[in-house]
Amino acid sequence: MPFYISIILAFLGMLYFSVFWEAVVILFLSDLLYGAKEVRYSNTLFISLIISILILILIEFLKKKLKFYKK
Repeated sequence: MPFYISIILAFLGMLYFSVFWEAVVILFLSDLLYGAKEVRYSNTLFISLIISILILILIEFLKKKLKFYKK
């Protein structure tokens, strides 16, 4: 599966399910398989893992603030 489709499915899963840790695992595995060090981020290898954890925390925080999600 192409990487951009994995990102879209992971993001949709984060929105739909309560806490979707599977998205973090999927993006961690993609970093292990296809990741390359980024010079502009201090030679960090796990960029999509870090971004997915931050997005998951942000989405869960926003879900608690919205009225139509169960608490």
